[in-house]
Amino acid sequence: MSTGVSEPNISGWRNRSVFATSFFALAAGFGQFGLVAALGRVAHAFGVLHNGATFADQAGISATTIGIGLGISRLASLFGLPIAASADRFGRRPTLIWAAISGLALTVLASTSPSFWWFVAIFALGRPSLSAVISLCIVMASETTSSTSRASAVSLVAGSYASGAGIAASINAQFGSVIGFRGLFALCVIPLLCLPIAARWITEPERFKLIKHSNNSSTIFGLIAFPYRTRLFIIVLLAFGVSIITGPANSFVFLYAENVRHLSGTAVTFMVVTAGVVGLGGLLLGRWLADHVGRRPVTGLAIAAVAVAGIVTYSGSPKLLIIGYLSGVGAGGIFTPAAGALVNELFPTTVRASTAGWQIAAGVLGATLGLVCFGLLAQESASFGVAADFTFGPAILFAFLLFCLPETMGIEPEELWST
Repeated sequence: MSTGVSEPNISGWRNRSVFATSFFALAAGFGQFGLVAALGRVAHAFGVLHNGATFADQAGISATTIGIGLGISRLASLFGLPIAASADRFGRRPTLIWAAISGLALTVLASTSPSFWWFVAIFALGRPSLSAVISLCIVMASETTSSTSRASAVSLVAGSYASGAGIAASINAQFGSVIGFRGLFALCVIPLLCLPIAARWITEPERFKLIKHSNNSSTIFGLIAFPYRTRLFIIVLLAFGVSIITGPANSFVFLYAENVRHLSGTAVTFMVVTAGVVGLGGLLLGRWLADHVGRRPVTGLAIAAVAVAGIVTYSGSPKLLIIGYLSGVGAGGIFTPAAGALVNELFPTTVRASTAGWQIAAGVLGATLGLVCFGLLAQESASFGVAADFTFGPAILFAFLLFCLPETMGIEPEELWST
């Protein structure tokens, strides 16, 4: 298929724009993960603790209520689709900057919430923008680089996002009893003030400049041309299935650790710090495997590993919690470079941001389903282990959809547009 677009001038991953983009990913990670890290403190702040054995007694709010609240905040990310898709019309750089500013500003505002449902509502307003930020960061890193360095660029962005999340978790573990969830969310003002500085170093990817100059950009938000819809449908199903696992596995882990397994702040900090090392190792290994073994097999095996790690995490003891959590972080690190490179290599520049938006939407729906199912199962069975078994196990089957996609290792996106 002829695109009528000149060959882009691409570079390696060690350039200023990719590093500046990674700072935006770090800021988004800090803003988004605050809810996960401080979920136990949010429940304490707005709930009532008792000495009983039920989840609600231990956490302050019932698992169903928490699951619905998390589900609402996840569903709000559906609006990340038009935000991300607008980058195909208005440009990657301006969309990224305004999405990051609005998302972090609303996260800071959430620290002033007078009740649990006010908190959910305000945080939900900012979540779509932050979801679009991380997706656009990966898109921009992929478009800036060649096939040989794309997995490295995606790893850098993903590692930065994870670092932001880890910083939020570490601050909550060490100082959460002093500053509470309000102080943690208010700290988002720091990366918010730093965004204009990082924005100076971000440039529009050459691939987007070329299609913009050729007037070949999308005219309808989120529209995907017919030749790519089958491929998009498969990617959407994959994102949906993976999020059924990662949604509850990530969202409940610190609540489970602090309120149910009663891990100390030192133990949680150990988890977070060690997870940073394990996650970095996973990213480095995933980058190498993606470039030498292939995008598809690495992605599929990592999905299965993430699911198994999630089951181990909630299987019933503090030791297995730590082992499962760290294993999941490592598997997630391996997954990200391969999957990130794969999905961005499968589509042309004209619809790549829109495709990222559809992945956000699919991930939101999958995570919401996972959160609600996990919360209900945990409530009814009084067991996180049962909830994990029946939520994560069946979702592994989605990995077989990868057999319906072509392998993209060593191939530039332009070479795949006609396949």
